[in-house]
Amino acid sequence: MQANNKLNLFSFTMIVVGLVIGMGIFRTAATSAKDAIAPSVYFSAWIVGGLVALCGALTYAEIGSRYPVTGGYYKVFAQAYHPSVAFAINCLILVSNAASLSGVALIGSGYLLKLIPGEWTDIHKALVSCVAIVIFYFINLRGLKISSTAQNILMTVKILMIVVLIGALFFPEKYAAVSSAKLQISTSVNTLDWIKSLGVSLIAVSFTYGGYQQTINFGNEVQQPSKNIPKGIFIGIAIIIGLYLLVNLSYYKLIGFEQMKGEREIAYVVMDKIFGTTGATVFSAFLFLGVLAYVNGLLMSNPRVMYAMGEDGSLPKIFARQNEKTSVLTFSLTVFAAICIVILFFAQEFEKILSFTIFLDCFGMVLSCATIFWFRKKTKHLDGTGIYKMKLFPLLPVIFMSAYLFVGTSIAIDDPSAAVTGIGVLAAFVLIYFLLHRKK
Repeated sequence: MQANNKLNLFSFTMIVVGLVIGMGIFRTAATSAKDAIAPSVYFSAWIVGGLVALCGALTYAEIGSRYPVTGGYYKVFAQAYHPSVAFAINCLILVSNAASLSGVALIGSGYLLKLIPGEWTDIHKALVSCVAIVIFYFINLRGLKISSTAQNILMTVKILMIVVLIGALFFPEKYAAVSSAKLQISTSVNTLDWIKSLGVSLIAVSFTYGGYQQTINFGNEVQQPSKNIPKGIFIGIAIIIGLYLLVNLSYYKLIGFEQMKGEREIAYVVMDKIFGTTGATVFSAFLFLGVLAYVNGLLMSNPRVMYAMGEDGSLPKIFARQNEKTSVLTFSLTVFAAICIVILFFAQEFEKILSFTIFLDCFGMVLSCATIFWFRKKTKHLDGTGIYKMKLFPLLPVIFMSAYLFVGTSIAIDDPSAAVTGIGVLAAFVLIYFLLHRKK
């Protein structure tokens, strides 16, 4: 790729920010607070989550620099492990993405139903989420042009919402009485309980920081990669940590730590306190637009992964079929949308989807990060050729893998059913691989 077609430092930094900042910050703060036994645990989780994301992003950036191929995770796993592992983990990532879509749709439905008088249950939120998925399923069936037009609004809406929430900090007269909830570790809380609470709180935080792993796709597309990749990741993650901490400080100051735990639509409460019902209503409407864009984005991207797997024979060839008129991946799109809806009604609650999603991610994150050790050995001849090579190796990938093992263990202890389901899904995909390839 010619130098003038490569990403400069600013562009790569904005990509990092755009990959990470999603809709989770408008919901997961309440879940993280509920799982934290003290404000010190809560804020520590958001800092630790950001530092783990930094370690992961740098690791994935080097993997992408050493093995710059189209295909992302699947090609990386296939190269470093057995094809069955590549198939199973890639399918896990697809299911995890479907679960993430369902979870974010539930976030949006909660805010939307705030605008409609009445008592709304989790099943009502699931039904609204299902309608949103179906609507954007049909929009994507019409082709890339109309679906991509909706997608262009996403980043603007997300940043606007975050800026508005941070702006709430400039209304100190609206602050809740939070002086009783000090940020230090209470003498009544022992260290072991504090650590356990941190692990559970990190589940929701990990969901909110997700996306940085996609830096694996840009290793050979950045100007002066050895210089700009680490700079872009450091700056990007620093911006994200700063924004997330400011938003969480806004929640903490205006609502109070204890009340945060019971507020699912936490951003609505902040807006209502600052701008009244009208302001909160407008905010929720814009937020729902952002959620719809996220739903649309995953419906656009994930069928293309299934297409690639169908094309190379990992999945049946029907997954690679395209509509002759619109070029839409009709079968893959239909299957992915169906998976989203099944997960939605299987779990119904955001917390259940969250635990299931992150537990699946733990497999993919640990195993994909571990490939750096294989690629370092096999591509040693690339050292000194201008590729990105992280400093503090192997400390950074070890920290990253340890953190996700910690989170995965916390999920298994806190929600064993999510862990059992995740392990069952992984085993099922390995079995499916050998069934599909038994004659080859």
